[in-house]
Amino acid sequence: MTQFLTTRELAAMLRVKERKVYELASEGALPVRRVTGKLLFPRAEIEEWIAANGGITKPGRSAQAPAPALPQVIAGGHDPLLEWALRESRSGIAAFLDGALDGLARLTSGDCLAAGLHIPERGKDAWNVAAVKESFGDKPVVLLEWAKRTRGLMFRSGKGRTIDSLKDARALRFQSRQPEAGSELVLSQLLAREGLKKSDLNCVEAVERSETDLAMAIAAGRADVGLGIEASARQFQLEFKPMIAERFDLLIWRKAYFDPPFQNLIRFCASAPFERRAQELGGYDIAGFGTVHFNGP
Repeated sequence: MTQFLTTRELAAMLRVKERKVYELASEGALPVRRVTGKLLFPRAEIEEWIAANGGITKPGRSAQAPAPALPQVIAGGHDPLLEWALRESRSGIAAFLDGALDGLARLTSGDCLAAGLHIPERGKDAWNVAAVKESFGDKPVVLLEWAKRTRGLMFRSGKGRTIDSLKDARALRFQSRQPEAGSELVLSQLLAREGLKKSDLNCVEAVERSETDLAMAIAAGRADVGLGIEASARQFQLEFKPMIAERFDLLIWRKAYFDPPFQNLIRFCASAPFERRAQELGGYDIAGFGTVHFNGP
């Protein structure tokens, strides 16, 4: 007999599916070694683990209780298509979409199973991976593409008003989002490209906490212009000047990905109604949906 078991051999020994072995390993419930990217399980330690009536142990540690179930919540950046899909899929997953940075914090503390992110990487046209590696580089998480979204300046039509840049918006009342919102990070990047700072904008005092609320504030006349997504501008019949295509991803704990609620969502997103909704909202490119941009150890 060899000193180490493969994933398939251990699954056969435990009479479970290989996926279950991966889940236990990612949770730290099994003694495991990682060699050239593969999982190998030391036979002697596995036999001790089995002898302890299936107690969840790590080498040199006593038995522990299984990790508590994650709340069935997706946090992070606000996205109208995601919000709609969570309802229509009947996944049972709730949404608490209060900003990409808020989502990262909640995922770290175990307050959600996934977080929606659209965090630009400094100095290049890339999204989310650097932030994920910094906070979750050694964690069992997966970063999946949700959609690419067109983001730009939205404003009310009339009086021959044309806004082609942030410089054009300096004299107008600018509607901000909360500091935790990914759109504020995008705004900082776009301002820097034009040699501006946020203090150069005439920001209204109140902030809006979602893409929909931002567009609603401008449509209602509480502000003149803001940086939002095309889908929300179209919803409120606002003028829209495209400025950037951003990638919105879902960062999810690997175990939660295989659980029924998230699988229900994924299956629904492969359907014709989902594709049709994305087209109706406008400003979405879902061709890359499901692409893995980061896969933790």
